[in-house]
Amino acid sequence: MIDLTLHDGGPQSLRVREFYLGRQPILDRNQALFGYELLFRNAPVGPARVTNDLSATAAVIAHASQLGMEKTIGDALGFVNVDADVIMSDIFPFLPREKVVLELMNTVQATPQVLARMQELASHGFIFALDDVTGETPDVLALLPLVEYVKMDMRNIPLSTLTKLAPRFRQDKKKLVAEKVETREEFKNCLDLGFDYFQGYYFSKPVIMSGKKLSPSQLAVMELMTLVTSDAENLEIERAIKRDVSLALNLLRLVNTPAVGARQRIDSLSQAVTILGRRQLQRWLQIMLYAEPSKRGHSMTPLLMLATTRGRLLELLASKLRPKQREAADIAFTVGIMSLMDTLFGISMGEILEQIPVGDEVREALLQRGGFYGDLLKLVECIERIEEMDGHIVPTLRDLAMSTDELVELEMAAFEWSDNVVRYAL
Repeated sequence: MIDLTLHDGGPQSLRVREFYLGRQPILDRNQALFGYELLFRNAPVGPARVTNDLSATAAVIAHASQLGMEKTIGDALGFVNVDADVIMSDIFPFLPREKVVLELMNTVQATPQVLARMQELASHGFIFALDDVTGETPDVLALLPLVEYVKMDMRNIPLSTLTKLAPRFRQDKKKLVAEKVETREEFKNCLDLGFDYFQGYYFSKPVIMSGKKLSPSQLAVMELMTLVTSDAENLEIERAIKRDVSLALNLLRLVNTPAVGARQRIDSLSQAVTILGRRQLQRWLQIMLYAEPSKRGHSMTPLLMLATTRGRLLELLASKLRPKQREAADIAFTVGIMSLMDTLFGISMGEILEQIPVGDEVREALLQRGGFYGDLLKLVECIERIEEMDGHIVPTLRDLAMSTDELVELEMAAFEWSDNVVRYAL
């Protein structure tokens, strides 16, 4: 049995703050958000210690129950790693069965006890996925009837093997999830093989096209951003917004989201400009750049989600680390949201910075990952790729004099804020 109180009762007890969280998006065939895999990693405190998968899952469940699963995953499904010990434990009352998929690690053996326990949990509404499947082993074949999803890692399986396995599992009506999809070509191959879902950061990789120009709507937002950051009069800014009807409507919808926190409904552009102020207005214009392609039928929701999460998390980190410098939070948000604009526009970051006037600190962070804001951006990028880069997180936190429990709290706040924004932006 797992102790979920996480008290300090001895060397075996776990404290939630010894963990940090990764949330990796899972997209459907239209590249819309379907779910997240939740990954907790142990942060070494004092002597190195080995943390088993049961402990990591206990931390996930403790966090989810304490802070609310909806803060971590919004309306999506949460895939949570479990091993045989977790399957046989009694922690499941803490999990919202309609929101989670129990992801069986490839170490799970199909013993009679495990199969019986899985059948019992399935009868209560729990859903299972098989992780890191590389072939039709006896354990895989025994577990297969009880699972809904089969996950295959693109790094571990050659295309020739995938070509044989995918039709085999599809024949059994299993939903296929491709993991570690890092290139557009891999995504296309998996689409052709009939995969249903895709996990990996291929959607955030820039595809640079020489001579590419911004769309009229993107140019309109850019010009407006330049007015906002200059000393233009409010009336001039209002007129510029009114020239693009869809821009005006979208801006009014965005500024009335709960994430803005306005105490009253904003019904006019003059109200928006006056109540929000220049800094807030600039922020919502930056977000609109990511929301616009989604409205034109291009599925950019994951990029919008990633950019808003980065922006908000960098802002919260800067506020925590430099509480007396109000402008630090605004600069950090700009760095976070602009860090994916090369992917959004399909042009290099250098070209983007020629078109958007930014300060030296922002330029250094975006081009070289240098300076204070570059350090924050590197930290957030490591968290996104927690499986490959978790070794870099603790040293960076140490350099920033921040604890892991503070980081997880800020992550949760950023996830919730981003989910709210995206829900209203599209």
